[in-house]
Amino acid sequence: MSNELTGSEILVQSLQAEGVKHIFGYPGGSVLYIYDAIYQQNAIEHILVRHEQAAVHAADAYARTSHEVGVALVTSGPGLTNAVTGIATAYYDSIPMVIISGQVPTGMIGQDAFQESDAVGITRPCVKHNFLVKDVRQLATTIKKAFHIARTGRPGPVLIDIPKDVSNMKCKFEYPETVEMRSYNPVTKGHSGQIRKALQYLINAERPVIYTGGGVILANAAPELNAFVDALGYPCVNTLMGLGGCRADNPNYLGMPGMHGMYEANMAMQNSDVIIAIGARFDDRVIGNPKHFGSVHRKIIHIDIDPSSISKRVRADVPIVGDVKEVLTDMLAQLAEIKERADATKMAKWWAQINEWKSIDCLAYDRESELVKPQYVIETLHRLTHGDAFITSDVGQHQMWAAQFYKFNDPRKWVNSGGLGTMGVGIPYAMGVKKLYPDADVCCITGEGSVQMCIQELSTCKQYDLPIKVLSLNNRYLGMVRQWQELDYEKRYSHSYMDALPDFVKLAEAFGHVGMRIEKKSDVEGAIREALALKDRLVFMDFQTDQTENVYPMVQAGKGLSEMLLRPAHPTLEQAMKIGE
Repeated sequence: MSNELTGSEILVQSLQAEGVKHIFGYPGGSVLYIYDAIYQQNAIEHILVRHEQAAVHAADAYARTSHEVGVALVTSGPGLTNAVTGIATAYYDSIPMVIISGQVPTGMIGQDAFQESDAVGITRPCVKHNFLVKDVRQLATTIKKAFHIARTGRPGPVLIDIPKDVSNMKCKFEYPETVEMRSYNPVTKGHSGQIRKALQYLINAERPVIYTGGGVILANAAPELNAFVDALGYPCVNTLMGLGGCRADNPNYLGMPGMHGMYEANMAMQNSDVIIAIGARFDDRVIGNPKHFGSVHRKIIHIDIDPSSISKRVRADVPIVGDVKEVLTDMLAQLAEIKERADATKMAKWWAQINEWKSIDCLAYDRESELVKPQYVIETLHRLTHGDAFITSDVGQHQMWAAQFYKFNDPRKWVNSGGLGTMGVGIPYAMGVKKLYPDADVCCITGEGSVQMCIQELSTCKQYDLPIKVLSLNNRYLGMVRQWQELDYEKRYSHSYMDALPDFVKLAEAFGHVGMRIEKKSDVEGAIREALALKDRLVFMDFQTDQTENVYPMVQAGKGLSEMLLRPAHPTLEQAMKIGE
């Protein structure tokens, strides 16, 4: 019948119905019918990456910096297995995505066919849900379900595995407007009684802390959070994934807590009597040793869309299940009706203590050195971009310096792998962001180790005219590994030195881009300024940074938040330790 469409055509039209504008992918035998359908339309642009991992990362960043669901397309077998790292990265950071994978024909599934892999089985631990579509008549409904699951509740990646024969079978196409799933009904409205109880704890607190995470970003709740912080006047901290939730220039903001968090943020967390956790997990990188964290008696209020995240590592006294934006809106409304506020004298005493911790200046570094200090590079980038750039990062020391020294006033401007800690995401993330925001400054902060994991994507950047700026903090070491080896393994630097590094300037030029090598501190500002001025060119800046520089403060594995290591040469180290007692 003439009104029937193939599975591939149904897929493309369903994606159009969901408002998809870009797909990141890589073709192969099992998805050729799908690629043929993509060829015959122009509503959706396909971006051809150089490795499937990069396709998922780019789609992931696209979702992180927008209100959209990221979409990636890969073939069967190695195409799918190459994508798994990207899928797991999105899963651990709760990013809404739909990944479409090709599969061998239905009759060949389980026969060890060429380029066959069990996509559903392989991805089950790292997706929110997955589907194997064996009947073309179920394809449209499955796509609708996938997008619904991906973007509602606690967001996450959803995989749709489509056998090759299904992609070419025909049936009548009708895309459902809504979808009902009996087993999936996430709660969004917080319990009003629990909210009242939480507010009473907060008003009666003597040493309160507002602790926020990536859930605030995902729920688009930054305006409500800032209003909440301002209304209470309490100190606030943002996790690595929550940076930009509370404005960095808010006087109540203490910075990032955790393993490489601010001294004052960690000390406030550890010494608090009431913590309200908003869209944040009490994970190992934030609170350190849970036994040490639990040694101080305090009340915990925990707001999260995912009930399984509440009381997972730290018991909550007041659990509130619901969408962070809705819960904060209700909290603000109830707070406006309550005249009672925290005791001003006790709060003044708490802020005096916090300001004493602040006086330690935990991020101090040698500003007189002629060596290129990585902290200085980030500070200079922040100043020259006025804090308005999109910053993507890889994983390692450079990631922590970026988080510490680039002050984010807006949500969705900071894009990095938090939960999984995936090296190689920097350039693909920047690609996804630049595709979505072509006129914005998009800067990738990376290291010579991380950048080599997906450096082939410089070719994708050339093909699709994605003039990102790459700042490689090159210390010739796997910096974070070296730091741990220095501090915990008696300086046994086992396989952490990067030998035989390429000439990154020539490499960038080989891909058709601009390369710079910066060896002196005095050249840092000029190089960044020049790179930002080249609006239509990708610029790779290879900064030769101080090899000995470590990230401080640092909470070592197994230690508590008040057991931080500060910079050894810190002039006020003794004072800091005294204050911390």
